[in-house]
Amino acid sequence: MVIAGFFILTLIISVVLFLNRSSLVNSLLLLLYLASLWFTGIYGLLHKGEIDSWFFRPDALGILMVLALCIISIPSLYHGCRFIATHDETPRSRGLFFAAMVLLMTACAMAYLSNHIAVTWIFVEVTTLSASVLIYHNRNIKALEGVWKYVFICAISITFIYVGILFLSLSLAQTGVVDLSFDSLRANYANMDPFWLKLAFLFIFTGFTAKLGLVPMYTAGIDAKDAAPSPAGAIFASVLMNVGFIGIYRVYALISHTPLRHWADTIVIIAALLSVLVATVYMARIKNIKRMFAYSGVEHMGLVMLGLVSGGVGVYAAILHILLHTLLKPTLFFQYGQIFRVYKRNNMDYVGNYYKYNKAGAMVVLLGFISATGMPPAGLFVSEFLIFQSLFQAHNLIILLVVLILLTMIIYGFGSNVFRLLFTPPVEINEKQIPVIKVRESLSQYLLLALTVYFAYCPPSQLVSLIQEAANLIN
Repeated sequence: MVIAGFFILTLIISVVLFLNRSSLVNSLLLLLYLASLWFTGIYGLLHKGEIDSWFFRPDALGILMVLALCIISIPSLYHGCRFIATHDETPRSRGLFFAAMVLLMTACAMAYLSNHIAVTWIFVEVTTLSASVLIYHNRNIKALEGVWKYVFICAISITFIYVGILFLSLSLAQTGVVDLSFDSLRANYANMDPFWLKLAFLFIFTGFTAKLGLVPMYTAGIDAKDAAPSPAGAIFASVLMNVGFIGIYRVYALISHTPLRHWADTIVIIAALLSVLVATVYMARIKNIKRMFAYSGVEHMGLVMLGLVSGGVGVYAAILHILLHTLLKPTLFFQYGQIFRVYKRNNMDYVGNYYKYNKAGAMVVLLGFISATGMPPAGLFVSEFLIFQSLFQAHNLIILLVVLILLTMIIYGFGSNVFRLLFTPPVEINEKQIPVIKVRESLSQYLLLALTVYFAYCPPSQLVSLIQEAANLIN
């Protein structure tokens, strides 16, 4: 009952954070939350495969996602505190912000550890509600537009998932099985009705693309990341996207052992290629810095899906890639907070010479660009190389060629904007009003970038074992 207890404790912390008006109490509550989150992650690692309760069981994939969340939670809350401090927020606004942050991260953790697809669905809905609060935090027209778009698309996606679950239950009707836990589904996949299973996968896959940031419902995440404060955007671009991945992964792991795998692969490949294409088109002409970082995530999720359907080493590479992406993408969103403090704008036409005004932050942007585009020696180079290798071994040469061409175009578009930001003089700026940004504000970002390199080139044996165990659900 440890996992359920963690959720109850989080609810209490969230309520107290919302009602609290003391900054000291606020800090103590956040420390308590971090301690409880890390305890839950370590507990899951030590009790892997054990049923914690009827609805929760820490498996290898869930543990990996929770541990990644544990790492990201610390800088996210730190930069959240920095954001609140620099924007002179009211105690009520501050309490609501942190209550939503805590609830969002907890809902993600519960979705990771859930052993029941219906329970996963419930916590996906909780992520939508808590994320909506964060999107609307700034209380302006942009935030209002972003939150309504997000709620509307997520409402459609959650309906798709619900209908998919109904179809999944119908596929088991002839077996007499009513248990929709993932363990039960894997044990009975051979007896499922192919027609209803096909419909179930189609609806569930489509629904989870809203969280994953994949075509067709990728627009929800783009607007959310743009409108939300940068610390919240960092969560949206990493651990929240992982909720979509784990939902798709577990259903795909089910259908991959049936004769429907080839059909499912076709659906996933189409969505993946369209995602990379969409990212290419937008990143070639985009001016909004935040949206540029967001569309980079769409491209990466497309690569992850291509690795997933390639099988073999591709599945391992897909899991490794999304873990590295979870560590990478928050660095860019955290850094965006500093960029906005310098220029008070997010349009590429009004920024430049960032290296002159914030050298430590500029290096984060440069290293982040190298990592996000998968260039050596970045950590994501390793996972992308393995994905390309899996495509080659699976004889998907045309897909590989198309992806490489699109990625080359992304590198050009992304790189042009990055170097313009770093070295090109801005159109107009009052250098006397530029705030002094201390180096220590970028230290967490350097640490996250270093972790992507370490986990890619010198991964701990336990990390490798967990990824291999998770990959075995499909291979």
